[in-house]
Amino acid sequence: MKFFDEAKIRVHAGNGGSGCLSFRREKYIPFGGPNGGDGGDGGTVYLVGDRNINTLVDFCHKRVFKAPNGQPGQGSDRRGKGGHDLLVLVPLGTLIYDRDTEELIGEVIDHDQKIKVAQGGYHGLGNARFKTSTNRAPRQISPGSPGETRELYLELKLLADVGLLGLPNAGKSTFIRSISSAKPKVADYPFTTMHPNLGVVRVDAARSFVVADIPGIIEGAAEGIGLGIQFLKHISRTGLLLHVVDVAPCDGSDPVEAVKVIQGELVKYGHEVQNKTRWLVLNKVDLLSDDEKQERCQAIISALHWEGAVYEISALRKVNLPPLLYDIMDFIEGKGEEKE
Repeated sequence: MKFFDEAKIRVHAGNGGSGCLSFRREKYIPFGGPNGGDGGDGGTVYLVGDRNINTLVDFCHKRVFKAPNGQPGQGSDRRGKGGHDLLVLVPLGTLIYDRDTEELIGEVIDHDQKIKVAQGGYHGLGNARFKTSTNRAPRQISPGSPGETRELYLELKLLADVGLLGLPNAGKSTFIRSISSAKPKVADYPFTTMHPNLGVVRVDAARSFVVADIPGIIEGAAEGIGLGIQFLKHISRTGLLLHVVDVAPCDGSDPVEAVKVIQGELVKYGHEVQNKTRWLVLNKVDLLSDDEKQERCQAIISALHWEGAVYEISALRKVNLPPLLYDIMDFIEGKGEEKE
């Protein structure tokens, strides 16, 4: 399925029902008086978080959502039926903007969280409401108020504990396949990942975390080059970033330069993502001999002046993955500081 993280929709709340103009007319009961009932309230539109939805793809097929109107009042002081509220399900991490004012209405973080986006119209009053001591037979009613209509812009930011950074073909997709049940596409050409993938990593029976495979970010991504600009925003929701680097690139490129490219794009993008905790994950060490592995990894660390955590793994062969996963879990639970 294609990943959709933006959508434009229109929401219409229901109109309030008008009041009823009616008089009691029964045999042997003179001067029955007014008995027109009030109308019903119009339905209100809410956006509701649903943990079982991962994308905004449904809004590509349906873009207009309308709550039912309230029914008019009736005689015998009967109130009109109110329109039921309309609940529109959205994935967790959805930000809701008013397209006309560009105001942030709210963001959906929790399952079953409700955010009102369009208020239903209020009911009109029947003529029984206007009866007074001096006006015993009023012919006055009030119409229901119209429901609110809004143009909305929805933006999804993934809710993940860990985000994967790295140039195309760094091995991020292989990594997420090895540690979770997610099955992103893996191939020997760049940009095989065309949309973010979420994977749940279960460390033991009672502990797990969510990792997001962000599509490859290239030089110039912050200015709109390549795919990265569409997904850099997802990084802002993560608590920890793993910078995956291919230590033995088949094209002969420099791993140090690969890291610096991503660092530069994070700084350009801003939003404090460059200040997030970031661990260096040196991938594909199985392609090197022991001596060569030690020499090359140390050269990369020294050239980068890296002061944070460093892990040497092979995502394909699942080498050194358990220690990394347990350290991630401890970091998320606040039990461990950044590894030196």
